[in-house]
Amino acid sequence: MSLFGAMNTAISGLNAQSDAFTNISDNVANSQTVGYKQVDTAFKDYLTTSNAATNQSGWVTAVPQYMNNVQGTVAKSDDPLAMAISGQGFFPVSQATTSPTGQTTFAATSYFTRNGDFQLNAAGYMVNSAGMYLNGWSVNPTTGTINQNGMAPIQVSQTVFNPVATSQLNLSANLPATPTTGSPISSQVTVYDGLGTAHNVNLTWSQNATNNWTVTVASPDDVTTPAVVNTAQVDFGSTSGNPVAPGTVGSLSNATGSVTAAAYGANAQANLGVTMNFGQGVQTIAINLGNFGSSTGLTQYAGTNYALNGLSQNGVPPGSFSSISTSAAGDVSVNYSNGQSKVVARVPVITFSSPNSLQSQNGQAYTATLASGSALAQSAGTNGAGTLAIGAVESSNVDIASEFSKLIVAQQAYSANTKLVTTADQLLQQTLNMKQ
Repeated sequence: MSLFGAMNTAISGLNAQSDAFTNISDNVANSQTVGYKQVDTAFKDYLTTSNAATNQSGWVTAVPQYMNNVQGTVAKSDDPLAMAISGQGFFPVSQATTSPTGQTTFAATSYFTRNGDFQLNAAGYMVNSAGMYLNGWSVNPTTGTINQNGMAPIQVSQTVFNPVATSQLNLSANLPATPTTGSPISSQVTVYDGLGTAHNVNLTWSQNATNNWTVTVASPDDVTTPAVVNTAQVDFGSTSGNPVAPGTVGSLSNATGSVTAAAYGANAQANLGVTMNFGQGVQTIAINLGNFGSSTGLTQYAGTNYALNGLSQNGVPPGSFSSISTSAAGDVSVNYSNGQSKVVARVPVITFSSPNSLQSQNGQAYTATLASGSALAQSAGTNGAGTLAIGAVESSNVDIASEFSKLIVAQQAYSANTKLVTTADQLLQQTLNMKQ
C-alpha cells in the first residue's frame, strides 16, 4: 500500500509542478502585456493518515496566487489618452456586444482592468487594446456637476462648440491722474454676437476735470436705429461724494444712450450696462469696472500714461472638434478649435477590499467575487484609491529573472517526481516478481 501511495503522491507532485510550469509560462508570455498581473504558485499538502505511529503519504496540489495588488512599472506612452493607476484600484470597463440592428450595446457584467492604453475608436468610445470600453461618471454640460450615481461607457461626440454671445466685459486698468490734455484714451475689445461673429467695441475715456471722466462705448458694427451715443460719467475718490479711497471708483452717473449705471454701494460691483445691435437683435453687455472703493478693476492713480492691465469678455466664437484629453483628476475633456474645452466625463478608480480575490477574465480584465468584496467607485487619489498618471501605461508586474529562477526549481522538482514514479514502479515490479 505504501508503494502505491508513494506513486500517487509523486504523480500528484508531477501535476502540481505542471500547474506551476503553466503559471510560469503564462507570466513569461505576458511579460510585455500592458496591465498584466503575474500569477504565482503555492503548494497545498493533503494527508491520508498521519499520527504518532503512522504516516501515509498523501498528495499535493498547486494553488494559484494572484498578484493583482502588486504595482507594475508606470512607463511613459506616446498615446495621449493612455492612463495608468499608481497605487490601488482598477479602471471600470465594459464589453461590447453587437445588437441585431448593428448598434453598439454592452454586456451587463461589470469588468475591471489595469490596462489603460485607451484610444478613441471610430464611434467615439475610449477603448483599450483588449477591446474593453472605458466607463465613467457623466458630467452635466451646463453646471459641470458630476453624477456619481452610475457609470456608462464614455463616448465623445465630435460636434461643434456652439457660439456664445458676449454678455460681459471685464476691465482692469489705471487712468492717469494727469493725462495729456485733449488726448482721449481708448481701449478696444472683440466681442461676439449670437452667431459667433466678431465685432470691435471701443471704450474711450476723456477727463473732464480732476477725478472726473466720461467713458464712451461705441462699435462701428452697431446698427441700432436711431443711432445713439452711449456715455457715462465716472467719478473717483472724494469727488464722487461717497466714502471711497482716493483713486478708486466712487460713483457712476449721467448715463446717455442705452447705457445704464449701477448705483453706489460699499464694495458693490461698479457695472455699466450697454445695449447694442450687431444685426442679430438686441444684445446687452455688462461692463465690469471692479467694485466701488476697490483698487481692483478700474483706478485713477498718479501718472501720465494709461495702463491697461486686462480687458476680457465671455463670448465665444464657434469651434469644431479638435481632440480629447484627460487629466490627473480623471476628467475627460473635448477640445475645440476656438480654444475652448468641455469636460464630458470623469473616470473613477474602483477599489476592492481583497483585489487578489478577483476572477481573471480575458484581456487583462477581472470580475468581482464574494471573496474580493464589492466594487467601490471613487475619485482618483481619494480614500485609498490610486492616482492617475496621464500619457502613461502600467507595464506587466512580471519579473523575468524571478520567473526563470522559478522555472529551474519547477523543472528540478518535476524531474525528482518522475524519478520517484520510476523507482516506485521498479519496486512494485520487484514485489510482483517475488512469487515467481
